[in-house]
Amino acid sequence: MNQIRPLASASFDLDNQWTYMKTHGDVGWESFPSYLDILVPRVLQFLAERKLTITFFVVGQDAALPKNHCALQAIAASGHEIGNHSFSHEPWLHLYSHTRIEEEIGRTHELIELLTGCAPRGFRGPGYSFSPTTLEVLKQQGYYYDASALPTWIGPLARAYYFMTSEFSGAELEKRNALFGSLKDCFRPLKPHMLPGKAGEILEIPVTTMPLLRVPFHASYIIYLSTFSPTLGLSYFHSALRLCRLTGVQPSLLLHPLDFLGCDDVSNLAFFPGMNMRSTQKTEILTTIMDSFCDRFCVLTLGEYASHVTDLKNEVLVKSRKAGVVS
Repeated sequence: MNQIRPLASASFDLDNQWTYMKTHGDVGWESFPSYLDILVPRVLQFLAERKLTITFFVVGQDAALPKNHCALQAIAASGHEIGNHSFSHEPWLHLYSHTRIEEEIGRTHELIELLTGCAPRGFRGPGYSFSPTTLEVLKQQGYYYDASALPTWIGPLARAYYFMTSEFSGAELEKRNALFGSLKDCFRPLKPHMLPGKAGEILEIPVTTMPLLRVPFHASYIIYLSTFSPTLGLSYFHSALRLCRLTGVQPSLLLHPLDFLGCDDVSNLAFFPGMNMRSTQKTEILTTIMDSFCDRFCVLTLGEYASHVTDLKNEVLVKSRKAGVVS
């Protein structure tokens, strides 16, 4: 008898070349250089070979540019869920006013729906940007879930690395002073949970970090570790999956464009960890990662997983009310 696999989810932050350059403070990002025409067919083929349907978080500025339309429409045509990743992809989104955040989310929503015919139900903040104001806007605009939380303690270390490899001015440093989160993020729940807000509750689906140790294990980290030792990287990943199974955490696995692109594809992103590897090397690592993930879990889109979680919560609530546990 086949063992029933626990549920999990997978998502892809479709950060374009210009977004990495912008966050790093590199000149030339204003022309919005793009690798989507190379990346998207490669990723879609990889997912199709595994019969995987996942969630892609799309940046509004990319949806606004005609040169990216074919790639973005191909994602929707392949049956993947499209999520909202803000318009300007600025990881300091949490610093903005209610009105500015409304514009960032609302403008992207309209562009995605117009281009793909899919109205986003979920949002992920750029650079895991997270704030009560953003959650309030999401609820007001009818969003079903947020997926911005990264419960880890290494955010300040990642931020320090970015600062060391860039040449930011004082004002730019100040703007990025919460890039990748803070130590307190380590104490956020690993499992999906409802977050209260002025406009009502919204479901939060965190990017899963390793239970107990609270260190990330999404694909970019495994690839980075593999630059030192492929065996180390894959052992780390398998340990994370085992801990998820042991603790009952249904992991939300995150993918990024540079997991599929190597130094042979993009030459000016050498500052990013793992970009000394060729794309073929990364594909080999990703193949092992995703095949292991799919062997252990039944993988859903974030939207499908959110519906499952909400249905379970509603079922428990109904049973509790019938039993007189809650009023």
